[in-house]
Amino acid sequence: MRGAPTILHLDMDAFYASAEQAAKPSLRGKPVIVGGLGPRGVVATASYEARVFGVHSAMAMAQARRLCPNAAFLIPRFALYRKVSDSVMRLLHTLSPLVEPLSLDEAFVDLEAGGTEATVEAARAVGERLRTDIRAVTGLTGSVGLAGSKMLAKIGSEQAKPDGLVIIEPGTERDLLGPMSVRTLPGVGPATAETLRRAGIHTVAETREAGEAELVRLLGRAHGTSLFLMAEGRDERPVVAERDAKSISAEDTFDVDVTDRTRVQLEIARLADRCVRRLREAGRSGRTVVIKVRRYDFSTLTRSETLRGPTDDPGVVREAAARLIDSVDTTAGVRLLGVGVSGLADYTQEDLFAQAAQAAQAAQAAHEALEGAGHPPGPERPEAVGERAEEASEGAGKPRHWLPGTDVRHTEYGSGWVQGSGVGRVTVRFEEPWSRPGRVRTFAVDDPALEPSEPLPLLRPDAGPGPAPQGEVADPSPDGTADPAEGMGQGPREAEGPDGSAGAGGGPGQGPGQPVTSRP
Repeated sequence: MRGAPTILHLDMDAFYASAEQAAKPSLRGKPVIVGGLGPRGVVATASYEARVFGVHSAMAMAQARRLCPNAAFLIPRFALYRKVSDSVMRLLHTLSPLVEPLSLDEAFVDLEAGGTEATVEAARAVGERLRTDIRAVTGLTGSVGLAGSKMLAKIGSEQAKPDGLVIIEPGTERDLLGPMSVRTLPGVGPATAETLRRAGIHTVAETREAGEAELVRLLGRAHGTSLFLMAEGRDERPVVAERDAKSISAEDTFDVDVTDRTRVQLEIARLADRCVRRLREAGRSGRTVVIKVRRYDFSTLTRSETLRGPTDDPGVVREAAARLIDSVDTTAGVRLLGVGVSGLADYTQEDLFAQAAQAAQAAQAAHEALEGAGHPPGPERPEAVGERAEEASEGAGKPRHWLPGTDVRHTEYGSGWVQGSGVGRVTVRFEEPWSRPGRVRTFAVDDPALEPSEPLPLLRPDAGPGPAPQGEVADPSPDGTADPAEGMGQGPREAEGPDGSAGAGGGPGQGPGQPVTSRP
């Protein structure tokens, strides 16, 4: 661990929800919740206005609806989020060649490798310039933590939320960490925390006082030693520019437990296709096919089969997945199915099985049968919802369901987004990221003038003014239209986001070793 604050951690503020607010003027300053909208969906991101009501990431969507019924509930639009993320990552790469992305909205940067002077003043200047550039390029805000290690930099960015910067200076680490929960330390999940709790260890200071020998006795040598070093404020993990994926998978959770054997087989075939599509997009192949089955009673099992060589052939993967599901009893009902590929490689070995072509034809027939059989299952993970929406917009015909948040275009009224649909009607608000809140109109779901469309950029293409700052409500429409929340059941206009102490994920509070902070 370096003493100087040369490790930067960037975390975009409520990324998915903030992007939706930036894209939809009528939702600015109002509670927005993004995630899977089915009965078993989960929250991917909640805006700060929604967090006031207790909504947070990974919460069941049903609970979020109870806590904040007047929020706008939207599907994820990963096509937009990826574009914004690419812009942010390009900015990070101007700071250093060592950038370690953790997700679309989070990354570490080794500033020392980029030539930044190892001083607090130089680190502060880089962090402030980055925040300014992100706002200028994307219209969104991000929080920055700067410290001598990855662990402390991440803690700093949590403390900085929303839209701030925190520098943890050398020498303050132990005092800062001491009162924090042991869950703050990397690698401490629920099981480890429970083991420590039973031993009377709740805070980082108590973890440090327990000593390395006691932690090794409780957790084993590798985990115990690592945890002791973290409690001391020592984190030697380097910033790694390339994080190689170990597996690629796809899974869905069903609104109603599936008991029909044929339906299970058709779902496995469809998931295998989606998994292979992801595999090919990543330019990879794999040797081991894995299926995941979560039963009606929440018990989960996996089955795997290793092929003779790596492949990205959909027929081969479907056939292997079909063999694996045949070995599992699903008659009592399943709530989740998944198909994955591991043992990844950068090449393929063709003709692994002589029957691959025959299997591909059979699976294709099953896939076509699935497309015409009933309603699709409701996914638990928000990524699956976004993928389905993207697949619908790429298809030649209309999507079977107009999901809230979907981008559309009308031949007469222009660009807009779906607020809701039902009983053969779809309600659309016509507005653009750089416009005032738009009007709401209702159409038949099969109106030929209404088509799915690609997401608009958050900033005007001609470099005009960007979206209103997050947390502010755009000016009302001058044409006497209804309140922008019409049709969405939005919360009160005066609802404000929390202050920095209620940052994303409930970041840790200030410790005795006061870090250097900066806020707009």
